[in-house]
Amino acid sequence: MDEEENLNPEEQQEAQKSEGHFYNNNEDGADTITKVTGMYKDWFLDYASYVILERAVPAIEDGFKPVQRRIMHSLKELDDGRYNKVANVVGHTMQYHPHGDASIGDAMVQIGQKELLIDCQGNWGNILTGDSAAASRYIEARLSKFALEVIYSPKITDWGMSYDGRRAEPNNLPVKFPLLLAQGAEGIAVGLSTKVLPHNFNELIDASVKILKGKPFTIYPDFMTQGIADISNYNNGLRGGRVRVRAKIAQLDKNTLVITQIPFSTNTTTLIDSILKANDKGKIKIKKIEDNTAADVEILIHLFPGVSPDKTIDALFAFTACETSVAPLGCVIEDNKPLFIGVSDMLKISTNRTVGLLKSELEIQLSELEEQWHFLSLERIFIENKIYRDIEEKTTREDVLQAVDDGLKPHIKHLKRAITEEDILRLLDIRIMRISKFDSNKAQDKIEALEGNIEQVKHDLEHLIDFAIAYFIKLKEKYGKGRERQTELRVFDDIEATKVVLRNTKLYVNREEGFVGTSLKKDEYVTDCSDIDDVIVFLRDGSMMVTKVDAKTFVGKDIIHIAIFDKGDKRTIYNVIYRDGKSGPSYIKRFNVSGVTRDKLYDLTNGTKGSQILYFTCNPNGEAEVITVLLRQIGSIKKLKFDIDFASMAIKGRSSKGNLASKHPIKKIEIKEKGISTLLPRKVWYDDTVQRLNVDGRGELLGEFRPSDKILIIQQSGKLKVITPELSTHFDSDMVVLEKWVPKKPISAIYYDGEKERYYIKRFLVETENKEELIITEHPNSQLEIVSTDYRPVVELVFPKIKGVQKESMTVDIEDFIAVKGFKALGNQLTTDKIKQVNMLDPLPYEVPEEIVPERRITNDDGTDVQLDDDGQVILF
Repeated sequence: MDEEENLNPEEQQEAQKSEGHFYNNNEDGADTITKVTGMYKDWFLDYASYVILERAVPAIEDGFKPVQRRIMHSLKELDDGRYNKVANVVGHTMQYHPHGDASIGDAMVQIGQKELLIDCQGNWGNILTGDSAAASRYIEARLSKFALEVIYSPKITDWGMSYDGRRAEPNNLPVKFPLLLAQGAEGIAVGLSTKVLPHNFNELIDASVKILKGKPFTIYPDFMTQGIADISNYNNGLRGGRVRVRAKIAQLDKNTLVITQIPFSTNTTTLIDSILKANDKGKIKIKKIEDNTAADVEILIHLFPGVSPDKTIDALFAFTACETSVAPLGCVIEDNKPLFIGVSDMLKISTNRTVGLLKSELEIQLSELEEQWHFLSLERIFIENKIYRDIEEKTTREDVLQAVDDGLKPHIKHLKRAITEEDILRLLDIRIMRISKFDSNKAQDKIEALEGNIEQVKHDLEHLIDFAIAYFIKLKEKYGKGRERQTELRVFDDIEATKVVLRNTKLYVNREEGFVGTSLKKDEYVTDCSDIDDVIVFLRDGSMMVTKVDAKTFVGKDIIHIAIFDKGDKRTIYNVIYRDGKSGPSYIKRFNVSGVTRDKLYDLTNGTKGSQILYFTCNPNGEAEVITVLLRQIGSIKKLKFDIDFASMAIKGRSSKGNLASKHPIKKIEIKEKGISTLLPRKVWYDDTVQRLNVDGRGELLGEFRPSDKILIIQQSGKLKVITPELSTHFDSDMVVLEKWVPKKPISAIYYDGEKERYYIKRFLVETENKEELIITEHPNSQLEIVSTDYRPVVELVFPKIKGVQKESMTVDIEDFIAVKGFKALGNQLTTDKIKQVNMLDPLPYEVPEEIVPERRITNDDGTDVQLDDDGQVILF
C-alpha cells in the first residue's frame, strides 16, 4: 500500500485496473471505482457451461450434440422419401441452431461420412484421403432406413422450444440403439474434452443382448479406416487409457512395401507427409512413394536395393504416423452436468434406456389399440341396435346425446371404460352411407383382430426383456450385414527406435586426444550411426564410458575400442587382459556390458593407479580365441611362452577382478587361434499374438539357433523362403509352416495345378537361402493343398461319391510314392480321380542322425559353464 501511495494518480489508476477495478468519471470530475471481478467470473462460467452443454459434449440419452440432434430433426421434418439438397437442410436447421451454416454443414458431413444415419448422394469427401466434401449446394441427403427405425418416435419424444421460441424441437431424440458408441464422439469444451471411440455395430448389439440376459460382455473400438489396434490398455474408454493403432503394411516384393489400411485419426495425405518427413530427417530411407488410393487404400513405398523391408516396416511404426496412439476420454452430459463414464456403463445406460423407450411405445400402442377396440365396439352396438333412429325426433343437442347414451347403456357391460361425450359425438359423425353398408361379420373380425393385437402387446409388456432382445436381434439381422469388424485386434510388440533407425550419419574418433563425434571428418571413421544412438568407449587405462552420439564429445585419451552400444545385448562378450598398477601382476577376464549409466566412467581394472589394458577383443557372439603370451626375460623365469584359451574362462560381471594370467611382466600377446562361440545356442520362440520372434519364452519354441542356423517359412499361397531368424522379421498371417530349417530334410507338398486341373505331389530340398520361391505352379487357380516337413509323411486321399458309388479312401506313403527331385520340378501326378479331401496322417518312424558337436567349454547367458563330451552329454564345471 505504501508503494501505491508513492505513485502518481495515473499510475495508481493503472495499478488498480490490473486488480479488477473499472473507473468512471462523475460530472464533477471525481472518479468512482466499480469492481467487475465478479462479473468476469459469472460471464466465464456461463460461457463455459454453454460450450459444454450446447456445443461440444454429447448427451448420454441419445448420443447427439445439439447441432447433430437439430440436423436429424430437420431431416425428419423434410423427409418425403426423396433426396434433399444439403444446403436446404442446413437452411432448415438454422431455425433451431443459432450458430450459422458453416458449423451445421460440417457437422452434417461428419454424420454422413459415418454411413449410418444419412443416405448420401454426391461427393461427401473421403475419410481415407482426407478430401473434403463438395459444397452443400451440390450434394444431397435423406434419412437412412436405419435412422427412420431407431431414432424417431414423436409420441414419446421430449419436446422443448427452439432458441427463438417459434418452433418445437426435441430435447432428446428417442434413440433405441447405442448410437454414441457406434459413431463415436469428439469435442473440446472449456475446461474439459471428450473422445468416445467408435465401436462395431454388430458387437454393440451382441453386447446389449448379453446385458439384457445378465451375461458379462466386453466391447472394443472398431474404426472405418480399418488398421490394426492394440487395445490392451483401453481402460474401458476412461481417462488414462490408450489405444495404439497401426497401418497394415505388407511386403509386395523385396524392394516394395504396400500400405492397405491406415490408422484411425489419419488419412493417406497426412500419412504420406509423415513418411516423407521421416525420410528427410534420415530416420528411414525410401526411394519414392506412390499413392494409388481410390475406394481402398494402396500406398506403395519403393525401397533402395539393399534396404531391409522388415527393418523399414518397424521404422515406419517408430517414426511416422503408421502408428498412432489414441487417448480415449469418456465424457457425456447427464442431467445438464458432465459425467465421466466408461464405455461399458454407457452401453448399459443406452440398453436400459432402449428398454424404457420400447416399454413407452408398447404402452402407447396398447392404449391406441384399446381405444380402437372401444370405438369399434361402440360403433357395432350403435348400428346393429339401430340406436341412430332414437335421435330422429330429438330437437336439442342435449336430447340427442342423452338418447344415444340411453340407447347404448343396455349393451355396454363388456366395455373396458365408461362412455364419454366425445365417444357419442364420434358415433353421431358416422355417415349414413357407412351405416347402410355396415357388415356385422366384418366388424366382428376387426374387433377380434384388435383383441389379438392387444393380447400380443400385453404379452410383450409382460415379457419386456425378451421383447427388447428380439428387437436388437432384428436390428442386427436387418442392418448388420456388411458391418462386420474392420479393425484387427492384436497385441503389439514394443519397437526400440535405436534398433530400427536409419544410421545415416558417420561416427569418427580421435583415439589419442580422446574425442568422438560426427563432426570429426578428418579423423578415423568408426561406423554409421544415428542421432539417437549411444556409443560405448574403452580406454587404455581400463576405463569405460557410454555416451550419446553428438557432434564432438571428449571421453578420455588413448581410446582402444569404440562401437554403437546396445543396452540389452548380453551376447557381446569382451575378452580382456590388464596389468594391475605399473608393475603388478596381469589378470584375465571375460564380461558383457548391459545396463549402465550414461556419461559415467567405469573402471574395468582392480582400481590400482597406473593399471593398463594389455589385450582387448570384442566378440559379438561370445567367441573365445586362443592366445600366446610372451613374458619378458627377467630373473630366472623358466617358461617365457605359454597359451591361454579364453574358453576356459567363465563370463562374469564387468566389475570382477578376473583370474591371474601371470605374476611376471608380459612382453607381447599374440592370437594363436581364432575363437568359436562359447555361448549356448540361443532359444527362439514365435509369439502368434504379435506375430514376432522373441528370446523371452513367449509362444511356441522353434528351437536352439546358432549364428548359421535359419528358419523355414511356407505360406498358404505356395511361397517358401529360408531366412535368418532376426527378431525384427515380419510374418504374414497365412503361414502354414514356421520351423527351424534342416538343410538335408526334404519337404513334401501336394498341390492342385490350375492349368492341368490335376493334383500333383512333389518332394524336394530347399536350394536357395534368403530368396522367396513359389513351390506350386503360377496359374491363378493353382493352390497348395498340404505341405509336410516330416521325413516320412503319410496322407489319406478321400474321394467324392460319384453316381451313388463311394470309392474307398487311399493311403499314400509319400517317401515311397516319389523320390526327392529338384526344387522347380512339377512333381508326379497324384491321381486321375477327383479328390474330395486330403488328410495328413501320422508319419512313419524315422531316426534322425545325431549332430556331432566339437568338445569345447561353452557358457550360457546366465554365466553357467558347460561342456559337451563325445556322447553329447553335458559336463558341468
